[in-house]
Amino acid sequence: MRHCSVQVRGLLTRDELDRYNGLIEAGSFLESQQRYDLAYHVQKEIDTLILPAIERLKEKSRDRDRATAEFLESLKRLEQEEDED
Repeated sequence: MRHCSVQVRGLLTRDELDRYNGLIEAGSFLESQQRYDLAYHVQKEIDTLILPAIERLKEKSRDRDRATAEFLESLKRLEQEEDED
């Protein structure tokens, strides 16, 4: 089974995380039994389950980028004001 990143796991809700852990356990068991045909479907379910957390991670990144851009713009304004004085 392919695990998602720590960052994505950190953004899963409690219910999503419980479901994720259960699916990973079931998928790992299926793989140990060499039932890759069934493990494939479990992996697809995991991939679907983590999509909202991936979107939350992307939004966090966008927010950070916006904050950085605003900070840099404020520094530029301060420099311009100092140059005018």
